[in-house]
Amino acid sequence: MTLALETTDLKIELALDGDWFTVCDLSTLLPGRGVAALLPDGRQAAIFRDRSGELFAIDNRDPFTGAAVLSRGLIGSRQGRPFVASPLLKQRFDLASGQCLDDEAVRVTAYEVRTS
Repeated sequence: MTLALETTDLKIELALDGDWFTVCDLSTLLPGRGVAALLPDGRQAAIFRDRSGELFAIDNRDPFTGAAVLSRGLIGSRQGRPFVASPLLKQRFDLASGQCLDDEAVRVTAYEVRTS
């Protein structure tokens, strides 16, 4: 059985410098997976859609290795809070705040996300 991709005209936008920047179509995000998006300043954001449909965006750069890989990490939850585990060294980052759950001194940027 083949499932049809979700079709929608909704766009995912991130809050950047007081304005909204469109990064991709909602249909490009599969629940439980992430995608990387290039931002206007050259940085990358990792955009996630959890299995309940909630959207999150954090910096794609893993601060422990410098590699832009967080969009390829595994999504999980800890005490009801969604996180992504880096695919390289497995540090976990809270998807809502960007806080590293394994090292309180480390945080990545978390972006406000909306659909339009």
